[in-house]
Amino acid sequence: MEKNSAEKNPVTLLGLGAMGTAMARTWLAAGNPLTVWNRTPARAAALAADGAGLADTAAEAVAANTLIVVCLLDDTSVDEVLSGVDLAGKDLVNLTTSTPAQASARAEWARDRGAQYLDGGIMAVPPMVGVPEAGGYVFYSGSQQLFERHRETLAVPVGTAYVGEDAGFAALHDVALLSAMYGMFAGAAHAFALIRREAIDPAALAPLLADWLVAMAPAVHQTAEQLRSGDYTNGVVSNLAMQVAGTPTFLNTAQQQGVSPELLTPYFELMRRRLAEGDGEEDLTGVIDLLVR
Repeated sequence: MEKNSAEKNPVTLLGLGAMGTAMARTWLAAGNPLTVWNRTPARAAALAADGAGLADTAAEAVAANTLIVVCLLDDTSVDEVLSGVDLAGKDLVNLTTSTPAQASARAEWARDRGAQYLDGGIMAVPPMVGVPEAGGYVFYSGSQQLFERHRETLAVPVGTAYVGEDAGFAALHDVALLSAMYGMFAGAAHAFALIRREAIDPAALAPLLADWLVAMAPAVHQTAEQLRSGDYTNGVVSNLAMQVAGTPTFLNTAQQQGVSPELLTPYFELMRRRLAEGDGEEDLTGVIDLLVR
């Protein structure tokens, strides 16, 4: 049975950009009493018809509830908005995009002001908010007690994934996954560039490319196991020496197609360096060790 709004956990939300607004509407639809504040008052006013309480200042919004969710532009904005605001006794959940170091520093900052702290890394775009089947979620790190206390409320807009007591871990997971995403986009961009001047429909290549990337994705599990064991030769199908030997084909094809190889050459160079230093029978996992300074 659905709880009525009086039984739902009240939330204060600071920041009503596209993501903040989507989350606000989802909490309101679920019956969570919501107090909102935004630097541009018009965005906050637009939620009043849906039942949101409007605060004139960030301090007023923070004073209204125990659970404070912050979804601002950047870490500097958090400083500016919460400067001088009384956070004693508050449960501060920061969904503002930051680096792991910034998140860890913000946790200390919050504790110094008497607040419990939880950092979040949002793995979703606004249209995924409030749509469970879309698969969006937020990484959370910091106080596990705080996470468990508000887990149900935090899961209303999108799913939740707690990744550890270290407040920087949510941001680290966020950036790690997004870094892999950009690497995938780089590979896809190179693939489309190769056919750009040919009589090949990009729409015909797209499903082939998507299926291929899906088929290759499980390789990350083997990489993880090799990193854990330290044995980079375990389960190898195409060894490093063979793959390095094949790289000229990719570079020559790019040249022949009039395509810059700049998205591929950094990775190929790491492969060649690893081969020169290590065992040609190992997997590509060794390039990771070259990246860690």
